[in-house]
Amino acid sequence: MKVVKFGGSSLANGAQIQKVINIMQADSTRQIMVVSAPGKRFTDDVKVTDLLLEYAEVTIVGGNNSEIIEKISKRYLEIANFFEFDTTDLKLFVLDKLKTLSHQHYPNFEYLTAAFAGHGEYLNAYVIAYIMQKLGMNARFVSPKELGMITNGAPQSAVLDEISYRQMAWFNLAEDEIIVVPGFFAYDEAGYMTTFKRGGSDITGAILAHGFKPAMYENFTDVSSIFAASPKIINNPAPIYKMTYREMRELAYAGFAVLSDEAIVPVIRDGIPINVKNTNEPDAPGTLIVPESEKETNLPVTGIASDTRFAALYLHRYLLNSETGITLKLLKILYRHQISYEHMPTGIDDISIIFDKSLTTPAQFEAMQADIAREIKPDIMEWIDDYALIMVVGEGMINHPTAITDILDPLTKNKIDLHMINQGASRISVMLGLPASEVERAVQEIYANFF
Repeated sequence: MKVVKFGGSSLANGAQIQKVINIMQADSTRQIMVVSAPGKRFTDDVKVTDLLLEYAEVTIVGGNNSEIIEKISKRYLEIANFFEFDTTDLKLFVLDKLKTLSHQHYPNFEYLTAAFAGHGEYLNAYVIAYIMQKLGMNARFVSPKELGMITNGAPQSAVLDEISYRQMAWFNLAEDEIIVVPGFFAYDEAGYMTTFKRGGSDITGAILAHGFKPAMYENFTDVSSIFAASPKIINNPAPIYKMTYREMRELAYAGFAVLSDEAIVPVIRDGIPINVKNTNEPDAPGTLIVPESEKETNLPVTGIASDTRFAALYLHRYLLNSETGITLKLLKILYRHQISYEHMPTGIDDISIIFDKSLTTPAQFEAMQADIAREIKPDIMEWIDDYALIMVVGEGMINHPTAITDILDPLTKNKIDLHMINQGASRISVMLGLPASEVERAVQEIYANFF
């Protein structure tokens, strides 16, 4: 049995969904289907989830919602009409679900927003199951609630309760049926819809893989493989045919967008292979993600990832390292302002703290800096807003003692300024901190040296 997840670009319109149905029919072991909300049909299109968030904003301010409801329902009906069925009953269902959203009770606006956003996946899963049934397939829509998926935490960054896996074990899946499960959301103990973090449908796919223990977890997207570097930086980069879980997590952290690093954690626990494949080229081998024991490490570097979403705070004070509890003081200030940090490289008289800017507001950072200046009293405090990280990753680094030299040499020769160099304890990754303006050039030079 396989768990199969399809992303938004794979489900953007009827023609794409026909491809998805063909993929499901091509392999009888594909029984659990996890779907995202419809993505963009063309470059300037709007994702259905964004339309639902617009609907949520209209509802919060008490505006007229008839136009946005019509726009959203039209997207789903266009998908169903591609198959030339009588969709009268489906239209009534979709409209009723959308209208009910604005009349339900929610504990607060966060819950409201989560419920509206999650219905992109809910309605798409329902529509796809409806189409498959009309085509004579033994398929049914299954809500996360039916699977026993219960969440804890904030409504828009929910975490699955471990009890969910025990409840999932009782679910009855017939040998010849396909269940269509909406990704991205589940329900808390009070019965309110909650959504997972970014990569939410990938998280659902991995959760179901952990719960059902399939032979394979297939993740269909719009690329035929994961590449050794971003095609936006490298022209025609080399494909990665096989990589390890921990290589994927290291690369995903620093910008590989195919799978978020958190999304594959439930699968790692069971050692289930993940196959990233292309909906538009389903016969291509894709990229296989496997445990460390199943990969040969011929090359020192598997991939190079980069991201410019970071900022850094540099602190300098004479004899900083000799002061007991200095790190504790800094951490207490960060905790007070609800700010998480990514890395904290230190020197004898220096500390740098690296932050993910997407997780914190500018106002929080400003308040944090004010407290650090008052309580830590650094001689120098510098905020670097245009900070970037590059991750150079490969299981083969362990067996190549010159790997770090091979990474740094082309940067030195091309006078690319580095602010930080850090090798992870696993010795399969090297992290570089540098100005955002230098990232593309740095990635290009490192890539050229290894590939």
